[in-house]
Amino acid sequence: MSDASDLDRLINERLDALLPAKLAQLREKRTPAMAIIATKGTLDWAYPPFILASTAAALGWKVSMFFTFYGLGLLRKDLGELKVSPLGNPGMPMKMPFGPDWFKDINWNIPNAVQAVVPGFETMATALMKQTISNKGVAGVAELREACVEGGVELIGCQMTVDLFGFGRDDFIPAVKDYVGAASFLGIAKDADVSLFI
Repeated sequence: MSDASDLDRLINERLDALLPAKLAQLREKRTPAMAIIATKGTLDWAYPPFILASTAAALGWKVSMFFTFYGLGLLRKDLGELKVSPLGNPGMPMKMPFGPDWFKDINWNIPNAVQAVVPGFETMATALMKQTISNKGVAGVAELREACVEGGVELIGCQMTVDLFGFGRDDFIPAVKDYVGAASFLGIAKDADVSLFI
């Protein structure tokens, strides 16, 4: 055997012995990354992206959120009156946030046909949801958004949606890091360990 082939064999053996431990060490030191695309701007759909982002940031993850279409409204300075619509949402329980326990335990399965024709049904559902959130001590959307800002979450607005809906950058909170198109955000999502579309 030649000295070169012996040297190659020794190098390969040594790499096989050392490389797995070194790679595991590098993986352990690596900061996980999460990319979230937020597309909805209703009260009930505002919670999942902000809860996931603030939790990941609290765990030390690098988090980027891309707000597009109706989700872009969640970056506005004035969140306005976020509403929830039970219409066409079969997974939404209509439980009452008040009254005796037996009354609060009833799942009010109200047909869409009734919800669609009863004036003020969306307003009532929103009020009930807000009361439930308050009763359970859950943080509000503005508080969760602020937790994301304080946690270093990158808030990114969709430039196409800004243009489409005629917004100006002054409409949004100063914490918005950038306004980009989908192609720019896809690069961030590609490199993330976890990518979510909400």
